[in-house]
Amino acid sequence: MLRTTFLAAAVAIAAPALSAEIPHDQRQSSYELMSPDTRAMQDEDTSNPGMLWVLEGEALWKRETGEANRSCADCHGDATQSMKGVAARHPAFDEKRREPVDLEGRINICRTEQQKAPASARESRDILALSAFIARQSRGMPIESSDERLRPFIEKGRSLFTARQGQLNLTCAQCHDDNWGQKLAGIPVPQAHPTGYPLYRLEWQALGSLQRRLRNCMIGMRAEAYVYGAPEYIALETFVKWRARGMPMESPAVRP
Repeated sequence: MLRTTFLAAAVAIAAPALSAEIPHDQRQSSYELMSPDTRAMQDEDTSNPGMLWVLEGEALWKRETGEANRSCADCHGDATQSMKGVAARHPAFDEKRREPVDLEGRINICRTEQQKAPASARESRDILALSAFIARQSRGMPIESSDERLRPFIEKGRSLFTARQGQLNLTCAQCHDDNWGQKLAGIPVPQAHPTGYPLYRLEWQALGSLQRRLRNCMIGMRAEAYVYGAPEYIALETFVKWRARGMPMESPAVRP
């Protein structure tokens, strides 16, 4: 946490709030900034610790649960076919709710409405395992964000991404749009494209969602974090997925 605060303070002092959007031909995954050893860990499934959650998710996919005594497979069949591209399209607009839902939210909608089971807690082992298994089916596919119904939520997320917040008076864009590729305390600043979530972070020694990473950034800026599942996080997720549109999915990625 001290390291995060130091980095944030350095950016606040050194960088004006330019917030210039990254040109498409200059976008890059955080993978490009990792050491060869960490890249190798992600590239080889037998070395990628995120695959432990994928395997658990595969078992959960087939497990009957809830009052309906149904499994995910009972409705969706073979996930390698039915879930192909699904994670690349989330957050997706939900017609019934008239707002976007992220992948974890979609899993919980299926649990409560179809399986008649309690919603899984955000960041719980089960929901991370299922989301990792589903996201794995989109590996290599381009992120999609072309639904015009998402536009108001993209703009809300953009406003949050470029708004100063917290005791350090920082914006997300100051680090990830204006200073990517530079180093703070020897650490490369990434562009923060969400190509690999849920992903395994060596710092966490665990798998985590995009919302967990967003919370970490807010805490690093000494801003008040939202509760998991908050509309603000969904808007931010929707924006950064749009920002990364066309980039290939890496799930489950590995990051330092």
